[in-house]
Amino acid sequence: MKFKHTLALSLVTATLALGTTASHAQTAPTGLKVEAPWARPTVQGQAAGGGFLRIVGGPAGDKLLGASTDIAARVELHTMSMDDNVMRMRQIDSIDVPAGKAVDLAPGGLHVMFMDLKTPLKTGSSFPLTLRFEKAGAVKVDVKVQPAPPAGTPAMKSEHKHDHKH
Repeated sequence: MKFKHTLALSLVTATLALGTTASHAQTAPTGLKVEAPWARPTVQGQAAGGGFLRIVGGPAGDKLLGASTDIAARVELHTMSMDDNVMRMRQIDSIDVPAGKAVDLAPGGLHVMFMDLKTPLKTGSSFPLTLRFEKAGAVKVDVKVQPAPPAGTPAMKSEHKHDHKH
């Protein structure tokens, strides 16, 4: 009897742990949710890195106004577009998050840029990022550094060359 109870408790604990890891979401009091924040690894001397995540709007919607982290001198919101088969990044002021809708910040589209990195982003590490929303205020997330998107998140839209000209 004790064995069955211990096994059942172990299975419940493992299931809860997997659910927490898999969802990796932060919910603000407004109902806005930030899911699966991740960044690509960088190499020594690389000055910038990209960050990606999914934002699900609460009942009233919201707007991402900016972000900050200790690992970079500044954080910018960016979008990418194609111009003569070259992907171009452009800084933007904000990202609208419609009520109840998901907005994906993914490679090849909207994303966060970590400018003037203080240290390389190494696979397997993580760092704190504070997102600043119009209604939800500051939402803190833990960004995982990994070479590919977490399972179930949007993949890169294109493998074209890009530059950082505005």
